[in-house]
Amino acid sequence: MKEPAAKRGVEISVSLDGETSTSLNANPDVVIVGAGSAGIAAARRLLASGLSVTVLEARGRIGGRTVTRLFKGHPLDLGAHWLHAGPINPLVKLGHGRGEPLRRAPVNGHFFVHGRPGSRAQRAALDRAFAMADRAMTQAAKAHEDQPAARTLPPMGPQGRRVAAIHGLVSGRPLDEVSLHDFPSMEYSDNLFIAGGLGAYVRRLGHDLPVRLNTAVRAIDWSGQGVRIDSSAGTLQASAVIVTTPMAVLQQGAIRFAPALPTTIGEAVHGFTQGVYEHVVLHWPDSPFRGADRLASLTGTHRQPPGLLTRIDGTPFHFFELDQPTAAAFDRRDIHAPYRYAREVLAEQFGYRAIQNLSAVYSTAWRHDPWSRASWAVVPPGLYAIRDVLKAPVGERIWFAGEALSRAQWGTAGGAWEEGERAAGEIIAHLR
Repeated sequence: MKEPAAKRGVEISVSLDGETSTSLNANPDVVIVGAGSAGIAAARRLLASGLSVTVLEARGRIGGRTVTRLFKGHPLDLGAHWLHAGPINPLVKLGHGRGEPLRRAPVNGHFFVHGRPGSRAQRAALDRAFAMADRAMTQAAKAHEDQPAARTLPPMGPQGRRVAAIHGLVSGRPLDEVSLHDFPSMEYSDNLFIAGGLGAYVRRLGHDLPVRLNTAVRAIDWSGQGVRIDSSAGTLQASAVIVTTPMAVLQQGAIRFAPALPTTIGEAVHGFTQGVYEHVVLHWPDSPFRGADRLASLTGTHRQPPGLLTRIDGTPFHFFELDQPTAAAFDRRDIHAPYRYAREVLAEQFGYRAIQNLSAVYSTAWRHDPWSRASWAVVPPGLYAIRDVLKAPVGERIWFAGEALSRAQWGTAGGAWEEGERAAGEIIAHLR
């Protein structure tokens, strides 16, 4: 017999979605596979141009890897949460134009050394280590030959290990598995958040689009004129198709292409590795953190979380981040193992009395989600060109889009949105 959720210490989340499927248009101008950020962006642009569109979504909701749920009445993101690189992020520009409740992410975070606020000198040492790492990687990336990002890191003193761990977290893999040429393309300055959750914002942008939910695409036939899409809801004919399916899902052969994709395209799809960035959602009303949305660095103990986002939107909720090596260690353990780990790490830092009111409400596992299989796509050393290779249309009928194709905003909802609009713009020019 299954334990009640309350007894297990895991709260049931409440959906904010409430979408319903549309009827299926079997002969649209364009079919879009996937109703995440890229699919929604593409659909909006295509419809604005006057083309007919049908979006097929395998999940029972829109948003892809952006999703907001209610916990104890508070909306929390279980997928993408940050709006990175505000000046170039299309979701930021669109949000300002719509009057969305955007707010600037705080620059100054918490810094603790074994449960006590760190000194100014200790903070400065961490800042220097970050600056040294960024300078070294940026300079090394100017060379023609690619290499693992970790290989270029200089000696950074006692904070060097922490700097490498944080960069590994935001990269989705340890730095020895990340392309140096790809790494500096990330823009993580001028970050923002949005009240009510990024997932809820993306859902609003997809409201009233022609989306068919719970509809998985099995095959795409481009052997004749146009394309024929075989799905769990039937077969569709279209002039073009935009595939926004995550790379890790395509690698498993979830969609069969007939004829097979060109060798260069197929090799690019299979060149990515699984990016992992998970978090345990904690409820900790009497935590030592003050102020909303501030990152916390916890040092001076044996185990140090690579990331901790505190007091989300001013609430008692916190994201305890898990990088790829840490998350992988839980893969053969019970579902509560990530929460126990978070609790042990925080007890080591602040003591068991400080965490007596700490509880977990959710632990993400995008790496096991059948329609994601990863948090995002990571480029290994030597393969940095594969993002650009996938931007070339196949037979002027198949376009790929999604965060994996974004050069400056990979791994983000903004990057996925940008690529969805790019693919839609190219199709509009082609069909017109």
